[in-house]
Amino acid sequence: MASTLSQGLLLTVPLAPLAGSLIAGFAGKAVGRRGAHWATILGVTISFIVSAMVLMQVVDGARFNATVYEWMVVGKLVMEVGFLVDGLTAMMMVVVTFVSLMVHIYTIGYMEEDPGYQRFFSYISLFTFSMLMLVMSNNFLQLFFGWEAVGLVSYLLIGFWFKRPTAIFANMKAFLVNRVGDFGFILGIGLLLAYSGSLNYGEVFAKAGELAKLTFPGSDWGLLTVACVCLFIGAMGKSAQFPLHVWLPDSMEGPTPISALIHAATMVTAGIFMVARMSPLFELSDTALNFVLVIGAITALFMGFLGIIQNDIKRVVAYSTLSQLGYMTVALGASAYSVAVFHLMTHAFFKALLFLAAGSVIIGMHHDQDIRHMGGLRKYMPITWITSLLGSLALIGTPFFAGFYSKDSIIEAVHASTLPGAGFAVFAVTAGVFVTAFYSFRMYFLVFHGEERFGKAHEAHGHADTHGEAHADAHADDHAHGKADGHADDHAEEHHGLAPGQKPHESPWVVTVPLVLLAVPSVVIGFLTIQPMLFGDFFKGAIVTDIARHPAMKELASHFHSAAGMAAHALQTVPFWLAAAGVFTAWLFYLKAPAIPAALDRVLKPLRTVLENKYYMDWFNEHVLAAGARLLGQGLWKGGDQAVIDGVLIDGSARAVGGFAGVMRTWQTGRLYQYALVMLLGIFALLTWQLWPFLSTQIR
Repeated sequence: MASTLSQGLLLTVPLAPLAGSLIAGFAGKAVGRRGAHWATILGVTISFIVSAMVLMQVVDGARFNATVYEWMVVGKLVMEVGFLVDGLTAMMMVVVTFVSLMVHIYTIGYMEEDPGYQRFFSYISLFTFSMLMLVMSNNFLQLFFGWEAVGLVSYLLIGFWFKRPTAIFANMKAFLVNRVGDFGFILGIGLLLAYSGSLNYGEVFAKAGELAKLTFPGSDWGLLTVACVCLFIGAMGKSAQFPLHVWLPDSMEGPTPISALIHAATMVTAGIFMVARMSPLFELSDTALNFVLVIGAITALFMGFLGIIQNDIKRVVAYSTLSQLGYMTVALGASAYSVAVFHLMTHAFFKALLFLAAGSVIIGMHHDQDIRHMGGLRKYMPITWITSLLGSLALIGTPFFAGFYSKDSIIEAVHASTLPGAGFAVFAVTAGVFVTAFYSFRMYFLVFHGEERFGKAHEAHGHADTHGEAHADAHADDHAHGKADGHADDHAEEHHGLAPGQKPHESPWVVTVPLVLLAVPSVVIGFLTIQPMLFGDFFKGAIVTDIARHPAMKELASHFHSAAGMAAHALQTVPFWLAAAGVFTAWLFYLKAPAIPAALDRVLKPLRTVLENKYYMDWFNEHVLAAGARLLGQGLWKGGDQAVIDGVLIDGSARAVGGFAGVMRTWQTGRLYQYALVMLLGIFALLTWQLWPFLSTQIR
C-alpha cells in the first residue's frame, strides 16, 4: 500500500493538457488540423490515464499534500503552488479528464469545417488545465488562479464566434456576472488570510475553531460566517446560483462541445467543489449553511420551471444544469457534502451526454435547434436516440440509473436537516423531481417520437411563431454553428434545417463514440460507487462533518443497506411517483393530446410571460442595476472627474495662478523709478513696524 503519491506523476496531470494547448495554439498553422487535435487529445488522454492511476492509489490509501513550487515569501506569508490529492481531488481529476477527453474527440466531428478549428482545441485543452489546477490546489492562491483561469477561458469559448454580436454579449455577460461573484470570493479569502495568517488549506482549517470565536470588526456577526458567505458568493457566480445564474443560459452562444464541458464537469461545478473542500469552515456556521441551503432550493425549483417553456434544445439542457446545480447546493447546505459531490460526479456524465446528444441532433437537423421542428428522429438517429434516452432516465432519477442514487440521497439528506430553511428546501427538491421529469421528457418526446415535423416550411421561420423569442434564440444558435457543417454563417437569409424531402442522418463515429462511452457511467456509476463514496472512507479526511449538529449523513447511513435495496425501495417513495407522473404528463401533452398544453398556454398566458422573461431578472439587471451603475458612473464622471478634479483641483488651480499672475503683472511695469519707489516704501514700512514699539513709548 502506497503512503504517498509521486510529485512527478501529479505534475503530468495538468501539464499534459497545457502542452497540447500550447502546441495547438502557437503551432496550429504548422501542425495543421490533424496535428492540433492529435496533440490536445494525446495530452488529455495522458492526463486521464494518470488520473485513473492516481485514483486507484488513493483508494489504496495514498495521499499527497505538499508544495511543488514556492513563488514568493512576503514576511510570514508564503505564496506557493502545491497539490492536495485525496479522495475528493482524485475523483474530480478523473471526472474532469474523462469528460474533457470525450469532448475533445467529439469536437473533431462537430467543428470539422470551422475555420477556428486549431484555436478551439487550444482553448478547450487550456480550460482542462485550468480546472485541474483548481481542483488539485492545496492553497487559496492556486485555487484563485484556477478559479480565474477557468473564467477567462470560458469567456474566450463562449465568444468563440466573435463576429456574432450575440456571442460577444453572452461572453461579456458571463465575464461580468462572474466578476460580481469573484469579488465576494476574494473578500472571503482576504478575511481568512488576515485572521489566520496563511493561504494554506491545512493551516487555515487548523485555526477554524479560533476563527469561529471571533466577530467581524464593528459588528456582532461571526467572522467565520462572513468569510463563508463571501466564499459562497463566489460559488454563486461560478456555479450559477440565483441571482447570479443569468449568464449560464446565454453561454449557449458558444459551440455545443464547450457547452458540455462548461456545464458538465468543469466550470459550473467549481463552486460545489470549493464549498465541499471548505467543509471544515462551513460546518462551524449554521447561518452560512442556511444561506447556502435556501439559495440552492430557489435555484433547483425556479430554474426548472424555466426549462418547461424552452424550445431551443440546448437551452432546455442548460436550464436543467441550473436546476441540478441547485440540488447540489442544497446538499451542501444540509451538510451532506459527500452527497453533493456524488451528484456532481453522476451529473457530469449524464449532462455531458445530453449536451453532446443535443449537438448530434443539431448536426442531423442541419443546425435547426428548435425542438418543434423535429419529431420522429428515433428511426433516423438510433445511437443518438438510445443514448439520449439513457441520459434522460439518469437525469430524472430512474432507479438503478446514476442520477437516482445521488438525487434521492439529496432529498433524504434535506429531510434530515435541522436548519430553518430545510422546510422550503424539502418542498423545492421534491417538487423539482416532477418538473425535471416533465421538461426532460417533453424534449425527448418532441425530438425523437411523434410526427415528423422537419423538412417543412415552418411558419415559425417567419412571422407566425407564437414563441418568437425562443425561436429567435434557436435561429441565432443555428447561425452560431457557422461552418461546422459546411454552411456559411454570414448570410442571414440562408436556410437552416432540413429542406423538403431531406431526412436526418446519424452523426459520424467521432460524435457517437463519446455518446456511448458517456452513456455507460450514466447508467452504472451510481450503483457501483454509492457505498464507498457516501458510507465508506473514500472522502475521509477530505470532507469534515459535525454529525452531532448536522445529522443528515447519519440518517442516510441508518437507512442504507445496499444499492439494489435502495433502488427497490424507491418504488414506494414519493419522488419516484412524481418522476413517473412527470414522464406521463409529458407523454400525454406532447404525443397524445397536444391540445391540452395549447389550452393551458392560453389560460396561463401571464405566467408564461413571466417565464419567457426569465422572472425579469435580465430586465432588472439591465434597467436597474446596469442603469444605476451607468448613472453612478456618469455622476462620478461629470460631478467628480469633470467638476471637482478637472474643474476645481486642476483647472481651478490653474485659474487661481493665472489670476494671481494677472494681478502681479500690474506691478511688473519695467520702470526703474516705480521699482525704486516700491523699495523705499517697503523699507519705510519695515522700519515703522520694527520701531513702532519704541515710538509708541515715546509718544506716551
